Amino acid sequence: MERQTPYSFGRTVDLGFEQAVAKIKDALGRQGFGILTEIDVTAKFKEKLGIAFRPYRILGACNPTMAHRALGVEIDLGVLLPCNVVVYVDDEGRTRVMAMDPEKAMRVVGNPQLLEIAAEVRRLLGAALAEL
Repeated sequence: MERQTPYSFGRTVDLGFEQAVAKIKDALGRQGFGILTEIDVTAKFKEKLGIAFRPYRILGACNPTMAHRALGVEIDLGVLLPCNVVVYVDDEGRTRVMAMDPEKAMRVVGNPQLLEIAAEVRRLLGAALAEL
């Protein structure tokens, strides 16, 4: 099932949480992305706040080729990188995988040269999501 918000796009998948995390990492790798950061939100909330939280993982994905192109156009763009992809279990117990929408994020920059790059990054993220 496809899902979209004003700032992200993704899908509900018929996979367990850990399986979805592993599969999206592999799929992103096939699209030229590496995972720069991985935040286990569930573990951090338990450690720092002493509270239980649903399975929730944030993956900081970066495609070096696209990042290099974008930073060549707008050097301060690093504040919007990497592209975050989240995997979580929703209120109904389904696993969702969502990616930030780079086209929408780049609109706030106001540099039209970035829109072509953002469209390509969105296509690559979409291709990774489609593999799930």
